[in-house]
Amino acid sequence: MPLKTHYTEGRIEAGCDEAGRGCLAGPVFAAAVIFPVDFSDDQINDSKVLSDSKRKQLRVLIAENALAFAVAEASPQEIDEINILNASFLAMNRAVMQLKTKPEFLLIDGNRFTNRTSISHLCIVKGDAAYLSIAAASILAKTYRDEYMEHLAMEFPHYGWGKNKGYPTAEHRKAIAQYGITEHHRKSFNLLPLQTELYF
Repeated sequence: MPLKTHYTEGRIEAGCDEAGRGCLAGPVFAAAVIFPVDFSDDQINDSKVLSDSKRKQLRVLIAENALAFAVAEASPQEIDEINILNASFLAMNRAVMQLKTKPEFLLIDGNRFTNRTSISHLCIVKGDAAYLSIAAASILAKTYRDEYMEHLAMEFPHYGWGKNKGYPTAEHRKAIAQYGITEHHRKSFNLLPLQTELYF
């Protein structure tokens, strides 16, 4: 079933989503995407169901066809300060405010949102699997974040960020136990499981 192209026909709507909430390291990224009112593409889908190569391909397609798009982040320090949920909202607000075209309405993936803009919004659970603009935002947030973590991996090779992108894999946790944490780790997160003896 194709994704919906809009919530209200003829209105300039921005879809918003984030990536990296469950990671132990790195920022949380968010994106906002506005498509022309007549745009449709059946390849665009929730980033979680797409391969890495497909996401990269669609990132180019989205950038070429969007009326406007923006990607923003909230740092690990901000995550530790205000918690990951609020940091996700902060990143989404930043993305919306960076859009070169001002939307008339925001479609937000998820069940809640703290809106710091003057634009009305609607939260949609699993919106990235229902609306084209939210799915596109999920692809941009994911690919930009993955790229960021791959770059960091060159500076911090022990943690396997090129593969795990900062998510809590056994390899990542083992490296934390062995080498400690970096300034890119989220100190408010449970970085090591209680059974750390399994790693030694």
